[in-house]
Amino acid sequence: MQHTANGNSQIPLLDLHAQYDSIREEIRAALDEVLKTQHFILGPNVVSLEKEIADYCGRRFAVGVASGTDALTLSLCAAGIRPGDEVLVPAFSFIATADSISSLGATPVFVDIQPETFCIDPEKLRAKVGPRTRAIVPVHLYGQSADVDAIVAFAQAHGLKVIEDNAQAIGATYHGKRTGGLGDFGCLSFFPSKNLGGYGDGGMILTDSEEAADRLRALRSHGSVKKYVSREQGWNSRLDELQAAILRVKLRHLDRWCVARRNNATRYDSRLAKVSGVVRPTVAGWGEHVFHQYTIRLERRDAVQEFLANEGIASAVYYPVPLHLQPIYLHLAYRPGDLPECERAASEVLSLPIYPELTDAQIERIADSIARALR
Repeated sequence: MQHTANGNSQIPLLDLHAQYDSIREEIRAALDEVLKTQHFILGPNVVSLEKEIADYCGRRFAVGVASGTDALTLSLCAAGIRPGDEVLVPAFSFIATADSISSLGATPVFVDIQPETFCIDPEKLRAKVGPRTRAIVPVHLYGQSADVDAIVAFAQAHGLKVIEDNAQAIGATYHGKRTGGLGDFGCLSFFPSKNLGGYGDGGMILTDSEEAADRLRALRSHGSVKKYVSREQGWNSRLDELQAAILRVKLRHLDRWCVARRNNATRYDSRLAKVSGVVRPTVAGWGEHVFHQYTIRLERRDAVQEFLANEGIASAVYYPVPLHLQPIYLHLAYRPGDLPECERAASEVLSLPIYPELTDAQIERIADSIARALR
């Protein structure tokens, strides 16, 4: 364990070593089985994981792909998004939410967020919809569902598809249903830092449409309906067997890890409640938050983050530049001030360690350090 100059042990933002130590034998046994078969692409573990994730999220079908970004891109393609179309997205998210749209020649149209949930504001959709709008991509940010009923109602009224960016929120709920199971498509990421993370890239698409699932399977394999016969432009985007085997082991522990994350969030809440200048995360009344991130707001964010770093405590800013102000989208002519809640969030948010193995003593030390930084 590393220590700081003042003798304190380092607290990482995420401790994957601790997670691996707790499931080491299960992981090694699963990998050994794959190595025995020498079946590495779209094998029996992928098929089983697809069924297990579909069941977990309350969907009929799941299609494993190579990354969360590919899950978004292929879903958009299957939803009929074409060059010249427009797709409504929150401007406070990871770049993949938007560049999956622009990679298809379509245009992301950026919408402001609700300051409490950090998710797309359904009240702001009406002003952004136009004759070329074809879909909405709500992001369940930090592990909390967006207000899906309001979004779906708006989408249905305007003939739009709903594609959930559920990269950060597997296991979260909205009125008793799991996120990823609420729109036309649900997109998952298995990036190593996610609540259900592999040991490399990976993703999955959820849908209730058999026709869409069949098309997605073709799209992930060069548009092929059978070997060496391609009917349309596709991708090489297949979830590999080793990742699927690892994820099947981890899926068995996911609910336990989600409970631990919520318990850690409660501990933070109680310790930070008395700290002036800290805005704690809001848990919306419509479902369970799975705390992919525990994200506070601070007016002196950068100074507090520097103080924590000097104390040996890791933290992160997700995300410092809202999407409408990213260099890639300068041609869309957004200006500072256009989406004030996204811009304010980008200047105030700070995500703290929240992983399941975090101890009560570590949480107390982090909260105490924040209090001292603000004094």
